[in-house]
Amino acid sequence: MRAATGVWRWRRNPLRRSTDLIEAWVAFAAAALLCLAVPLAGWTVGSSTNGSLQRAVRVQQEQRLPTTARVVRAADEPTGGDRTGADTGEAGLRRSVVARWTSPDGTARTGTVTTTRGHSAPGDTFSLWTDRDGRPTSPPMPAGTARAHAAIAGLMAALLTGLLVETVRRLAVRRLVLRRYARLDRAWASAGPDWGRADTGS
Repeated sequence: MRAATGVWRWRRNPLRRSTDLIEAWVAFAAAALLCLAVPLAGWTVGSSTNGSLQRAVRVQQEQRLPTTARVVRAADEPTGGDRTGADTGEAGLRRSVVARWTSPDGTARTGTVTTTRGHSAPGDTFSLWTDRDGRPTSPPMPAGTARAHAAIAGLMAALLTGLLVETVRRLAVRRLVLRRYARLDRAWASAGPDWGRADTGS
């Protein structure tokens, strides 16, 4: 943005129009907002998002517990339905098995879970996350992942704020330009009837 180029319009000179001074103030306000409001918006949104995500991480870490499961046998493959390319790739890396594990209260449980193909033979053991009731669940979100999501949210908020400031500035400048054209048209219309008279050579 070339906001700084409008500073010269503050100088007193006979060619300066009122719209020039307004445009200079608009440029100054936009530059100030870009330097202050944009970082503030990014920091506020990022901090708020990080706080919420970190609380969610702590809750997940309290409610989800790691355990060791042992493969009993391969699970029956589902029949019917077309698989997409993503599903085919996922199936090449992971496999459904019937496994046995111990829930947090000491109860033995058996169910169908997904594991890597390298741990899908009967008797293989693998890490499994469960909730307080012993049901399989996904691992808790790492704190670093939460911070990365918060940073992305803050960056997006800063970019959107900057885009909003620049859009408002451009709309204001466009309105000022249209006002100048309107004044020029009125001035031309008032001088037009006398154009070419009084020894102009026409």
